[in-house]
Amino acid sequence: MSSKVDQRTALTADEAAAVLSLASAAGDTDGAFPLSEHTVLHLRHGGDTPSVHLIAHDEHGDLAGYAHVDTTDGVDGPSAELVVHPLARRHGLGRALTLAALTAAAEADPSGRLRLWAHGDHPSASALALSLGFQRARVLWQMRRSLYAEVPQPVLPGGVVVRPFRPGDDEQPWLDLNARAFADHPEQGRWSLCDLHVRMAEPWFDPEGFLLAERDGRLVGFHWTKVHGELRGEGADGAGHDHDPIGEVYVLGVDPDAHGGGLGRALTAAGLRHLRARGLDQVMLYVDESNQAATSLYTRLGFSRWSTDVLFQRI
Repeated sequence: MSSKVDQRTALTADEAAAVLSLASAAGDTDGAFPLSEHTVLHLRHGGDTPSVHLIAHDEHGDLAGYAHVDTTDGVDGPSAELVVHPLARRHGLGRALTLAALTAAAEADPSGRLRLWAHGDHPSASALALSLGFQRARVLWQMRRSLYAEVPQPVLPGGVVVRPFRPGDDEQPWLDLNARAFADHPEQGRWSLCDLHVRMAEPWFDPEGFLLAERDGRLVGFHWTKVHGELRGEGADGAGHDHDPIGEVYVLGVDPDAHGGGLGRALTAAGLRHLRARGLDQVMLYVDESNQAATSLYTRLGFSRWSTDVLFQRI
């Protein structure tokens, strides 16, 4: 099989759909979807910032591999994700895509930096990354719990009330709170109004599941929930899910000034109860392995590690 990789600055709608179909096939085989939400949103909606698309076809002209390179982060450097169709593996295509990603990254960052995500932490991905001079730099856990198990009653700190997000009113106050809550987070704390609006336009967005904690008219915390897949009696969410619906603790944040009062636990419980009320039986979340406070909180609330994503870095 040829390992020739073509570089594009944009994809057609049909090409983007083919990439998402390829990613779904790989995810079904590997048990972990190979592309992040950021990349999927860029494929589906485009974006104001440029990206590099690397594509490879088999001898029949079918898409066999894809890599997405984001060169816009001037602080941490370029990042990439790649996927190879299960039937096109063991022919050097993953290595060819990674080398092409390194070349594309070097055009934007001559120092040669590149961050490479491996969703699912498969041994073959680790072997490839390490053989090309990458090192493990960050580990992200996916944790899950059953919603059939008991969900504790939320106990809110004094003066705090929880209400749904109000589109048109809460965008900027929420962005300000999100920046405070995730000031040290490499991705979440940098969200812009455009980032928020893109997600609010997604079929899965539900303001009733975007819970805001307020004290004296000021936002002090939030739990944004999400549903993957199709709920009974509802339309498909457009994301190509081929599994029973599952809830997600999408983003949970607490103002630093409100830490230590149990608000994070209360908001988590409130979100879990909301998801259970929607008829879901399982919930997932992502958390950095190094965030011991969060992993301890989620473990106490009945979550267990399900899978692992690894960020490799070449510096």
